[in-house]
Amino acid sequence: MSLPGWFGLGTALATAAEAGRTGDLVRLHRDDMFWRTVLSNAAMVLAKVDLGIAGLYAERLVTDRSAGERVMAAITEEHHLVLRHLAEVTGTDDLLADNPVLARSNRNRFAYLDPLHVLQVELLGRYRSGDEGEMVQRGIHLTLNAIATGLRNSG
Repeated sequence: MSLPGWFGLGTALATAAEAGRTGDLVRLHRDDMFWRTVLSNAAMVLAKVDLGIAGLYAERLVTDRSAGERVMAAITEEHHLVLRHLAEVTGTDDLLADNPVLARSNRNRFAYLDPLHVLQVELLGRYRSGDEGEMVQRGIHLTLNAIATGLRNSG
């Protein structure tokens, strides 16, 4: 299992806020190109997050229900934390405020990705239950490639 690249950023920003350092991070965001780029990249990835889809994968594919619920709860909590504190530092809750072209592109592409996710969950479920046929494997590979292409990253 891999964690999303933004995981932990909310905790880090919350820790800075608790230490009274949010103002320093706001100034860095305004004055430091590297810090602004780090946060912009995190925001770009966060704009692609769909906790509903993540929950579908967890619900249908994780065999240890309790572990799946705990992991999803941790991811959801961190997601809410990072959104709240990122908005404080950047001054906006619009994750793609600095990239309207990508925002429009995401809106146009994401409606097509949801059915691919549902299909992928179904195919992975079949594969895990023993259906290792060529069409199931090919379907998994095709949905992996299509989702990664649609997200414009590793998916």
